[in-house]
Amino acid sequence: MQLGNLERAVMEALWEHPEGMFAHHLAAGLPSRPATTTVLTVLMRLSAKGMVSRERVGRAHLYKATAGKDAFVAEAMRAALDEAGDVAAAVQRFVGTVTPEVAAALREALGELDGSGS
Repeated sequence: MQLGNLERAVMEALWEHPEGMFAHHLAAGLPSRPATTTVLTVLMRLSAKGMVSRERVGRAHLYKATAGKDAFVAEAMRAALDEAGDVAAAVQRFVGTVTPEVAAALREALGELDGSGS
């Protein structure tokens, strides 16, 4: 799932604060200092995408990410592969660019998937 710059900044803030944040705190903490109403619009869009939940606290809403950043990144990787014309070629190119640490994590994950992991 693609995110715009402000959506990405809001999600980064929510991932850093798993306890949740109020819209006015989000707006005040973002580098671009958007208006609270702008942040509320972005939060509503993210909520419609299923990425953000909200809970009534007094007269305001507390916003939380519905999943961690790792889940978002995994979904983005899966979506990118869905777009590839030749999945095998895309994976081969990707694997050729990763660090040894990422290669080891891939091997471990694939080992666990097929039951031969440590």
